[in-house]
Amino acid sequence: MRKNSKEPTQAYYSGLMHAAGYRGKDLEKPVIGIANSWTEVNPGHKPLRELAQSVKEGVWAAGGAPAEFDVPAPCDGMAQGTGMHYVLPQRDLIAGAVEAMARAHGFDAMVFLCSCDKIVPGMVMAAASLNLPSLFLTAGAMLPYYTGGGSQVTCDLKEAIGQVNVGEMDEPAFRRCIENMCYSPGTCSMYGTANTMAAFLEATGIAPFGSSTLLACASEKQRQARDAGERIVALALENAPFSRYLNKASLENGIKYISATGGSTNAVLHIPAIARVMGIDLTLKDFDRLQSSVPVVTLLKPSSRFSIEDYRRAGGVPAVLREIRDHLDTDLPLVMGGTLRERLESLESQGRSADPPVIGPAKEAPCKDGCFSILFGNLAPGGAVVKKTGVDPRMHRHTGPAVVFESEEAVRDYLLKRSVAPGSVLVIRNEGPRGGPGMREMSIPAAMLVGMGLHTSVAMITDGRFSGASRGPCVGHICPEAYDGGPIALVEDGDIIEIDLPNNTIELKVSEQELARRKASLPLPRRPATGILAAYRAQVGSANQGALWLYPSAETSESEAALPEGEATGR
Repeated sequence: MRKNSKEPTQAYYSGLMHAAGYRGKDLEKPVIGIANSWTEVNPGHKPLRELAQSVKEGVWAAGGAPAEFDVPAPCDGMAQGTGMHYVLPQRDLIAGAVEAMARAHGFDAMVFLCSCDKIVPGMVMAAASLNLPSLFLTAGAMLPYYTGGGSQVTCDLKEAIGQVNVGEMDEPAFRRCIENMCYSPGTCSMYGTANTMAAFLEATGIAPFGSSTLLACASEKQRQARDAGERIVALALENAPFSRYLNKASLENGIKYISATGGSTNAVLHIPAIARVMGIDLTLKDFDRLQSSVPVVTLLKPSSRFSIEDYRRAGGVPAVLREIRDHLDTDLPLVMGGTLRERLESLESQGRSADPPVIGPAKEAPCKDGCFSILFGNLAPGGAVVKKTGVDPRMHRHTGPAVVFESEEAVRDYLLKRSVAPGSVLVIRNEGPRGGPGMREMSIPAAMLVGMGLHTSVAMITDGRFSGASRGPCVGHICPEAYDGGPIALVEDGDIIEIDLPNNTIELKVSEQELARRKASLPLPRRPATGILAAYRAQVGSANQGALWLYPSAETSESEAALPEGEATGR
């Protein structure tokens, strides 16, 4: 129990809680912190205000005292072209804010209400650091929008920009796409980062089954929230630590699930960050070993025509877990009770089978060795990431001349105003965690490439990242980044770059002697940063370590260990 209000030393706490409306007998109950990321300027989080009320009803009904507070919830889509520098830094800010609030107020247990790209991993990082009894609940998915012909336009707007640019879409159709691409509140109805990370919560057992794919407007969502509110009180009374449910084994299950579903490349950034907060050393090679061990049993938008609602109807996360169960540790406990094995056997006994057009059997998987290619080579000695299941097979091997850009704005302008030569490799640098700063998504340029029909002849590489909605031959997270003097900083127009997804390599066909000559005369980067971005640049780690900022990364811990006592950097 958090505090005994009858102790004289707790009088001040009790007095302030009375002022907030709590009664003395309420303070004898488990006080459940509810970290809510509700906002009215992000459709994925707009439903969370109402959902929080149902969670609180469940907490009260089970004999607890709910205590709700809020944190920021940026929308990656809205930040495109305006404030994308500030999105990834907020992952760590959210984690730090939740941890600080929970520690300051001494909550007995936590419910995390979250939905979108940086908020889910940020809250998982906080939960891992706190190690209190915890569970997660997401807002649910938005309704997909269908055109008159029955096809969906969910989140295809960025590709539509490219179609307009080459005259394949007229202005009225473009306007309809703008107004309807996101048809209701909830997470975007495609398998981008938001739904990848939300489904990860289910796959690791820290959120109720069905919570990520259920429509946000479904009445079942409110019932689910009441169940979560009741369950967290039971966990608080048990004093069940978060590490009982999220640990190395369940994290590995989550990686395998993401790979089996063609998840977002941003997961390759967030999960190593979560692992490091948990004290687990998870390298890119470890991630690749795990993800490549499973077959890909479903592909959803943007890699196919199937929406999240199609996925839910086909069985959703549990159906995929059942298909790949031979690759999983199924004896792990679930936060809502029971083990993964028991839940999957229960589904089996109910006769719930997957829908083959959406979720196929593992033995017929189109890709047997995971959805990602983790690339290494002289251009990315620290690694790089591409979602190979989103790449046309004709581009699994590609060699071409570099066209170099120093920013996202430069490549956008080039795509809008210049002719792009087939066979090119567009190189976008100085967009990494430190160089950006903030590791912006190259989401719009990547989508424009597809919309312009260039995704079967032109590749794009960057030390920045790509959206979960991206598809095409787009290689991100190149490490070391240009700002740190990585080889991508040495590329010149016309240099030949070879990308080989089957062999997991990316090579710059320039001699070591020439690269050494270029490095010797490499100018210092001039990318000024102020305020929070300056603080971020000074402390953030590399992408292959999860781009951690407010939590120590493995590389930071090692460097501080080498310093004399009292001279730690504070990173």
